[in-house]
Amino acid sequence: MKAARTRFAPSPTGYMHVGGVRTALFAWLLARQTHGQFILRLEDTDKVREVEGSDRHIMDSLRWLGLEWDEGPDKGGPYGPYRQSERLDSYKVWGQKLVDQGRAYADPYSLEQLEGFREQAKSSKQPFLFRNHRPVNPPKWDGSQPLRFKSEPKAYVWQDEVMGELSAGEDAVDDFIIIKSDGYPTYNFAHIVDDELMRITHVIRSQEFLASVPRYLNLYEALDLTIPSLATLPYVLAAGGKKKLSKRDGAKDILDYAREGYVPAALVNFLATLGWNDGTEQEIFTIKELIKKFSLDRVQRGGAIFDEQRLLWMDGSHIRNLTLTELSKRAGPFWPVEAKTAKSSYKSAVLGLVQERLKYLAELPQLSLFFFIAPDKKDLEQLFTHPTDKQLKKLSTSEIRPMLESVISSLESSDFSQTKLEKVLNTLLEELQTKPGILFAIIRVALTGSPASPPIAGCLEVIGKPESLKRLDTALSVI
Repeated sequence: MKAARTRFAPSPTGYMHVGGVRTALFAWLLARQTHGQFILRLEDTDKVREVEGSDRHIMDSLRWLGLEWDEGPDKGGPYGPYRQSERLDSYKVWGQKLVDQGRAYADPYSLEQLEGFREQAKSSKQPFLFRNHRPVNPPKWDGSQPLRFKSEPKAYVWQDEVMGELSAGEDAVDDFIIIKSDGYPTYNFAHIVDDELMRITHVIRSQEFLASVPRYLNLYEALDLTIPSLATLPYVLAAGGKKKLSKRDGAKDILDYAREGYVPAALVNFLATLGWNDGTEQEIFTIKELIKKFSLDRVQRGGAIFDEQRLLWMDGSHIRNLTLTELSKRAGPFWPVEAKTAKSSYKSAVLGLVQERLKYLAELPQLSLFFFIAPDKKDLEQLFTHPTDKQLKKLSTSEIRPMLESVISSLESSDFSQTKLEKVLNTLLEELQTKPGILFAIIRVALTGSPASPPIAGCLEVIGKPESLKRLDTALSVI
């Protein structure tokens, strides 16, 4: 495939969310697969809605995910600048070109007059079309009034890389503002000019822009431009699949996932498979596999449901695929404060035990705290007298106590290697004529103060003989 030049062109009006990042990801994958270029362009022409710091947030989000761009605001490039607010002179030149061709005119109407036109259309039960109210003798455009594109209505049939063949009647084509009275262009105009000047080959964007494509096609023709390949991505849907995912449905800032300790490659994997698959049952992909296998013709035409549980499962899978060295590096900021003075070798051993249970790294304190601090006596008493474990609920403390005494006696002679510990525990099961679910639950609660933990032999080995026996003795004293 010919090298593609793709772009991600967000407006700096807030945090990066799942839908926007998926658009960036698909554009990035296509560029990397074809050995092309991925461009970051900031469409900062809506100064009313612009949020300070959003531009940096966008770049931080993409970089955390590994979606590095080849040209952009902070890097420059042969077709810069890459902020639309720094390209205003270019839009004026292109706007004047349309004026000179008779394809754009100054809009003289006030907001009140426009509203009157809309009410008139509504009362006659007709769709409002601005082209039905074009001024007969518009004033000369001097920048003090909006510049509006003069459309030539016609029906269109076009090919979308995702949606297939699409069509629209001439009612979908209307006159629209291309440069506002404040001198800033609208998205409808600026992105077409910029895509041409930056030699963009593929325009990948969300479904919300689909209804405007006939207008864009009309403008491409007026400017005599080659139309790039168009690809429309369906919405990311909230749980239930009936509406677009929004903040109130759980759509989070992408950097929240960084703060919670998600693996960036897992989030990329998840986003890539939101509405795309390679035709197989494979769900876990490396970045290299995604670059190799991605194609726009495998993107589904319907919305993709955002499933938080699937993301958790996927992140856990990526965590399990990390080497212990890689996991240790990522885990640094997530340890409980009680681990501050612990040796790195000890923390590495802890990670080796909890790695299988981690779904994201912010869970690390909850899953590892007992390795660094012994259970509280009052908590132990409560756990043994009012157990939450269903196996311990069947036993009285008078039944638990002799079992715990036998455990302590047997462990005192062990060298606390995992192999020997497993042998001791299996021998105890035979001697006490009990089940693993009962004996191991007693040891687990006494050792960790929790009804759940990694395998007992591993916990005993890592915590070590002196501390383990001390904790078991403390539990015995409260029963």
